[in-house]
Amino acid sequence: MIVAPRISLVVADDHPLLLEGIVRVLSAERDLDVRARCYTGTEALHAIRQHQPAVAILDVALPDMTGLQVMRELRAEDSATRVVFLTANATDANIFSMVEGGAFGLLLKDTHIDGLVRCIRQVVSGRRSFPPETITAALEREIGRRERLDYFVQMLSAREYEILLLAAKGLENKAVAHQLRLSEGTVRLHMHHIYQKTGIGSRAALVAMALAYSEIVNQ
Repeated sequence: MIVAPRISLVVADDHPLLLEGIVRVLSAERDLDVRARCYTGTEALHAIRQHQPAVAILDVALPDMTGLQVMRELRAEDSATRVVFLTANATDANIFSMVEGGAFGLLLKDTHIDGLVRCIRQVVSGRRSFPPETITAALEREIGRRERLDYFVQMLSAREYEILLLAAKGLENKAVAHQLRLSEGTVRLHMHHIYQKTGIGSRAALVAMALAYSEIVNQ
């Protein structure tokens, strides 16, 4: 009788009780082989590099390196390990980054453990596993948000965008003027143009927009 090879796993979560519970249940499955349990992103990345598991189950919010950062490192190394994320409450931006970055699955932490086992087997078979009621709405919202931010930024000149990013760092007009070697009046005029072009009426809202755009660009 030909015995199918066991599915190798690395599991990472910073909550010890949850991690131990997941490992105990997965280890009881005959076709699953947990090679390492990790509490931080750095530990997870090291374990994945060492064991080359078929699937890595990563908490999104790991200490020192997030699950998303670990996935980016793996993709840069062309790793064959397929990533499944665990999360209590993923943001739309996180879900977008998971899909965009090539994740194979997402499970909420209140999912029954049987759902995790099914997800692993599904992922190994080459199919992705995302909860449709979560993923579709999140992607639509995030794509819409990015399109709106792109539209706002494209309306600005290079100098206006530069001033906006400095304002997003908390600099007042005088400090922005000093850094760019402009007069404070010139900075105020540029800010006035930014308000007019974007239709945003407060500095706080402009800063929030700039920070959101900067976060997207750096993901």
